[in-house]
Amino acid sequence: MTPAAASFMRLRGMIRKESLQILRDPSSIAIAFVMPLVLLLLFGYGVSLDAKHIPLAMVVEQPDSKTASLVGAFNRSDYFNPLSFDSIQDAQKALDLREVFGIVWLRNDFSQNLMSQDSAPIGVIVNGVDANKARITTGYIQGVWQAWFESYAASKGVKLSQPVALEPRIWFNAAVRSTDFLVPGLIAVIMTLIGAMLTSMVVAREWERGTMEALMVTPIRIGELVIGKLAPYFILGMGGMLMSVVMALWLFDVPLRGSFWLLSAASALFMLVSLGMGLLISVVARNQFVAGQLSLIVTFLPAFILSGFIFQISAMPEPIQVITHLIPARYYVAILQTLFLAGDIWPIVLANSAALLVMMVIFLGIAWRKTHKRLDA
Repeated sequence: MTPAAASFMRLRGMIRKESLQILRDPSSIAIAFVMPLVLLLLFGYGVSLDAKHIPLAMVVEQPDSKTASLVGAFNRSDYFNPLSFDSIQDAQKALDLREVFGIVWLRNDFSQNLMSQDSAPIGVIVNGVDANKARITTGYIQGVWQAWFESYAASKGVKLSQPVALEPRIWFNAAVRSTDFLVPGLIAVIMTLIGAMLTSMVVAREWERGTMEALMVTPIRIGELVIGKLAPYFILGMGGMLMSVVMALWLFDVPLRGSFWLLSAASALFMLVSLGMGLLISVVARNQFVAGQLSLIVTFLPAFILSGFIFQISAMPEPIQVITHLIPARYYVAILQTLFLAGDIWPIVLANSAALLVMMVIFLGIAWRKTHKRLDA
């Protein structure tokens, strides 16, 4: 038998051994397929950054045709769920009890001050506990008010002096749905979970069960050992990625404007980075519990918090922004959101893929060098 044929047989045997281990371990299948399913359903349906149907108190002290027209504009908006109150005191009490999120107060002099430049015709009070939602709500109120006021002025033949006419156009996510933004980024978290967390236990499990000594006395080489252990998890991770993409497209209606094959290539590259991180943790830890905790702290949590998946990196403090460059998921999230929402924007895809390629070489190279066939390694 030639050396190449012998090497192929040893590699095939190692891959078969690890594949059977995965099939015998229900937790591996659960992490690869059940956990992504649960995460996608939770974030797709349960988590939303959209501000819609906001409960809004409408206080009208002197009802007339003008106030009725403005209240109707709020009723027609998808962003608000207006509730009528007789007095500002009742509305403030509802705001204190969190029955409403904001108050629009039309005072008894609303009609007289409507076209006046010296006084504010309406009062707005917003709950500022959630600062982001408060800013969004204030902007929506201003938008409804401005649109209604321009329409009212036009009906009276009054031309408003506006030096700039705004015509907003939203690119890449015209529907302004947070699901289209969250679901692609969640794929990076899922692949980190599959690649790093599962792989972090493969070598540690051998040490705990005492089977590493048996592997050491076999003719298998280090390269065959590493490839044989990583190959099944690579296939498992790509399967989880494919399932996530199918759910994103068919269940959540997230558009995929870029190439599926380019997405697959970038995903394979990121999967190798995650496998390298997990293998390095496993080689160093030699204990499944410690390896699992390390993979959670070193890979999963940074991918969740510092990748730009939910929190915008540019809004973070500068020292944290520097740290995010060490997080592989940051580059993969940028690729995912670009391919799903914008298309094949090559400068972004190539730049982030290059960063992933460098990280893949570093992590797999260190893990390779740290893997030895001796007990004192």
